[in-house]
Amino acid sequence: MRRFTHHKIAKSMKRRAEKSKIHWRLRKIIDMFHQLLLPLIIFQLIRTLFLPTTLDVILLTVFVALYIIYWMP
Repeated sequence: MRRFTHHKIAKSMKRRAEKSKIHWRLRKIIDMFHQLLLPLIIFQLIRTLFLPTTLDVILLTVFVALYIIYWMP
């Protein structure tokens, strides 16, 4: 009985994951943007440390938030 319910849960999770798939071209664009994001974060952090302005802090916050959101399910 226990195996059956585990299998049922795994099956429903798989179905849910398949529904949330996005087009492969969009996924490729998002992945390329994510690869560019880390160097941008590093550059923005260095720039913010030397000459902090409001715009620099906001940009750094947005970049870090986008980077974290990418890894969330």
